[in-house]
Amino acid sequence: MANSSPSPARDRSILRSSFRNIEADGVHVFYREAGPADAPVVLLLHGFPSSSHMYRELISRLATRYRVIAPDLPGFGFTKVPEERQYKYSFDALAHTVEAFVEALELKRYALYVFDYGAPTGYRVALAHPERVTAVVSQNGNAYEEGLGDSWDPIRRYWATPSTRIAKSSAVTF
Repeated sequence: MANSSPSPARDRSILRSSFRNIEADGVHVFYREAGPADAPVVLLLHGFPSSSHMYRELISRLATRYRVIAPDLPGFGFTKVPEERQYKYSFDALAHTVEAFVEALELKRYALYVFDYGAPTGYRVALAHPERVTAVVSQNGNAYEEGLGDSWDPIRRYWATPSTRIAKSSAVTF
């Protein structure tokens, strides 16, 4: 006899994304959300010049086991930055907005899936609150030199003049 209750993989209601908006850091953040509300959270940060739309297929695949949240970063997709906010588009500013977004949603623990520009943004979020991050998945996640802080100066010296002496004395700690 066939089981009449749908399996999570077949329950299309948890696979469909909900489209939502929330204010965080003075920004009207648009985001897609799917999956059980009590499931482990996966936060998807998109790259340039995309938006959360790039994750539409991945969201439905992950939503059977995870609560998946994919915001449009400021300057992309449906997220709106009021002019009076005078937003400075930098990785630091994007990370600050993502941190405020995470706070507004009251996310306590989450895995980060970062792509392209989402990587230096997500890395900053992870460094600010490592206790919240359960995993980091990076796809084409560049660490742009412009996005690297002063702690990378020893590595920059090594890039300019590779030597074992510099490498041994230049351990980067995060």
